[in-house]
Parts: sequence; C-alpha cells; structure tokens
Amino acid sequence: MNKTNVDDSASRIKENMSKITNKILVMSNKGGVGKSSIAVNVAAALNASGYKVGLLDIDVHGPSLAKMTGQEGKTPNTDGKTLEPIMVKENFHMMSMGSLMPESEEPLIWRGPLKIGLIKQFLSDVQWGDLDYLVIDAPPGTGDEPLSICQMLPEMTGGIIVTTGQDIALLDSKKAVNFLKKLNIKVLGILENMTTFLCPHCAKEINLFKSGGGERAAKDLSVDFLGRVPFDSNMMEAEDKGDLFIEKFSDSPSALVIKNIVKKILDQIKIKS
Repeated sequence: MNKTNVDDSASRIKENMSKITNKILVMSNKGGVGKSSIAVNVAAALNASGYKVGLLDIDVHGPSLAKMTGQEGKTPNTDGKTLEPIMVKENFHMMSMGSLMPESEEPLIWRGPLKIGLIKQFLSDVQWGDLDYLVIDAPPGTGDEPLSICQMLPEMTGGIIVTTGQDIALLDSKKAVNFLKKLNIKVLGILENMTTFLCPHCAKEINLFKSGGGERAAKDLSVDFLGRVPFDSNMMEAEDKGDLFIEKFSDSPSALVIKNIVKKILDQIKIKS
C-alpha cells in the first residue's frame, strides 16, 4: 500500500467518523466475561433512551453480535464501494464480520494486516450516517484489534472495561485500564459482570465468581466503578434467539443495573463535554 492510499484511508475514516458524536469501546483483558453481552445491552439501552446508535463488532475471529441481535444470515447492502450497516431496529444499526461470512461455522484464518484492513473498512466504508453513539465490541486482550481501533479513532470518547469479580480480575482490569491510559483514552469505568445468581429453587443469591475484584481495581486505579450485573439466564436465552434482552426483560434486575450503568456513562460524557 503506498502513501497515497494510506492518506486516503485516514481521510475517509475522519470524514465518516465525524458524523458520530461519541465512540465507546467495550473491552476486557480476558475472554469469558460476557463482554459482547454487555456491548449489545449498552447499545440497546442507549437506543431505548432515544439515541441513534451503531454497534460495531471488531472481534474478527469470534464475531457474535449478528446472532445476538437477530441478524444472523443477513448481509449488508453494497454499491460496490460502500456498505450499509444492518438495521436491528429504527435508529439502531449493526456491523460484524459475522454479517460478511457466508458460512458462520467456518473459521477466519487471518493475520494482523488483514484484520487491520477490515477494521479500516468498517470505519471508512460503512455508511453509519449521523449517530449519537457508536458502541465498539473488541476481542479480549490488548492486541491488534483494540490497539488498531484506538489508533484509528484518537477522538474515542472512552472505554468500558468488563470483568468478573474474582481476585484475578484485579490484575486483568489493571492491564486494560493501563492500556487505555497509555493511549490517552478516558476510562469510563470498570463493570463486574455475572456477579450473582438468584437460585430459582430457594431464591438465595449465590456468588458465581466471587465479588469485589473489579471494584477494588477501580479504587486502586482511581477510575469509576460502574456496577455489578447479576447473571440472568434470560439474557443468555434472549441472545441465543436474537432478542434484545433490555427490551424483552426491561424490569429484570440485570436490565435495571445495565440501565443505571448507562446513566452513569452518560453523566460522565456530559461532564466531559
């Protein structure tokens, strides 16, 4: 790729992304913490609050947002140069590698340069239009995908770090926080996911992964602790069916916690603005 092409890509990203007021990265330093579930529900909660929202899946090897939003098997419209994001509902659009692969069970065997090129296309060639929020779901860790998106979007509004509550979360959360700080991106806060489970037999609240690791990390690193999201089997079932949990189970404890977390994030963004 010559210098002209690089400059052209950067300018197209800048122009396209200038139409989006806020970009929020959802990340974790390890897998299995429910990060994609949080990304979907944060985006859906923002949309339910009246905002125009885009949801971008940059987990190239394990894209799940197409299925979670009920858009599996749907491909974006294209004019050969640009792509239209897939509409989840009014004022809520999504784009994922899962929407571009004809076979959902086929592995994507790509090295870094190809992944970075795809992320550039998601930012420059997908016609997101005017959005209030673009929620970006990154794969676990601090490698190619999260690093690339942060470098391509230096105006990133901030990042949400998802973890579980056990002691090891303290170390993982610190790495993710320091990653964002080194890139001069605001840490909007740490969120503990799947903290407790309400037993359907005795109604007793059970700690699944212990509790407090994320909160201690937030305190030690002087960033906001956004809250604890209880485990809810309805969330898992909703996402498997492609339903929006925040809408279908809007009064559930987990949905109410997520809505409160979104309120905290909005308050931070308003203060920053």
